[in-house]
Amino acid sequence: MSSTRLRNLTLIDHWFDVPLDYAKPAQTIRVYAREVVATDRLSANQPRLVFLQGGPGFGAPRPMDDGGWLGRALKDFRVVLLDQRGTGRSTPISAEMLSTLPSAAAQAEYLSHFRADNIVRDCETIRTALQGDEPWTVLGQSYGGFCAMRYLSAAPQGLAKVLITGGIPSLTRTADEVYAATYPRVAAKNRAYFARYPDDRALVDRIAALLRERVNDPVVMPRGGVLSVERFLQLGLAFGMSDGYESVHYLLEEAFVAGPKAGELSQSFLRGIEAALPYGAHPVFAILHEPIYAQGAAPHWSAERLRASFAEFSPLNSSPLFTGEMVYPAMFVDDPLLVPLKPAADLLAAKADWPALYDVAALSQNRVPVRAAVYYDDMYVHREYSEETAALVPNTQLWITNEYEHNGLRADGVRIVDRLLTTLMFLHSILGMTLVRSPT
Repeated sequence: MSSTRLRNLTLIDHWFDVPLDYAKPAQTIRVYAREVVATDRLSANQPRLVFLQGGPGFGAPRPMDDGGWLGRALKDFRVVLLDQRGTGRSTPISAEMLSTLPSAAAQAEYLSHFRADNIVRDCETIRTALQGDEPWTVLGQSYGGFCAMRYLSAAPQGLAKVLITGGIPSLTRTADEVYAATYPRVAAKNRAYFARYPDDRALVDRIAALLRERVNDPVVMPRGGVLSVERFLQLGLAFGMSDGYESVHYLLEEAFVAGPKAGELSQSFLRGIEAALPYGAHPVFAILHEPIYAQGAAPHWSAERLRASFAEFSPLNSSPLFTGEMVYPAMFVDDPLLVPLKPAADLLAAKADWPALYDVAALSQNRVPVRAAVYYDDMYVHREYSEETAALVPNTQLWITNEYEHNGLRADGVRIVDRLLTTLMFLHSILGMTLVRSPT
């Protein structure tokens, strides 16, 4: 165990060997957690809070200072920033690593152990190693909230309190139901985007038309692969963030080069697309995105199948809408880092024997205090499904607000974490931004 001083913080490294498959513990992987403590509170007996990052497939945030939600949390806790298995420094999954496995079936089998159920098992291994039987608090952002709900379902004895921001999942709904609810929300975000930047409608259509014309001579990306219409439209992934519209708009401003080569797509634009779409560098995000909803059923490329019912999102549409946080088979054709993983992705899309993630009966007896920020217009996590779950889980208090988008924790983390930590009774806003019943 080593430690580092960073301004007002002390960072402590922790490494743990955990089973890849807890049912067959012979094969192990390493999991990394960075414990962050306010240096002036090193000798204080503060409880621990473990932070579960959104995703799936992304490591925990790397602390730079004591600002934002982390600084607020450090007033009351030692914060454990967990690199969930397969991410960050925790035996990371990459295209290169997966290529060392002997077959697509072996890759799919390996990847099947990286959902919320095993993330929670890792958390319990880490908790008991650090503090024995003492429970700790969880803060789950987005997919981290899905993991927190699994934690409540499977190991509530390890939890003192649960905080969730933008991440209460449905307990029972299928991937098809999730995407059927998601497409209309993404369409609404598109309408808001083009209302803000009406000139971008013609620009998007022009780019899409160019890419369709170049189907036999495709635009090659700087890091390899091609820019298809479908890949271009994936920029809508950003629309659920408070700065998402601007990030796309400013990128579109520099789409075409000027001068003698006017009409060609610029290298800065193409590089911006590569930077905006994280799928190749984070294959877990692409491969396991639909399986995080799977319980006893195969997702069968749900977003792709359901898109047929939402023609406005078709890449063949002359005036298409941007897509959102959907994963499509074409990603495994366009992105060179994902191309070799398509057979494994197809196997996981067809996998029907996914175990259940949530025990509804156990959750209906929940005694752990749960406080959650639910974002009214959240593009990624369906608000109505979050409310549906909260109604089934006692001791859950929701703060439903339209003040923030999905990145509220990043945008105004001090206020959000402070409110979740200090609110004991459900609040009602005279402006109508907070109104929900807390189950009893």
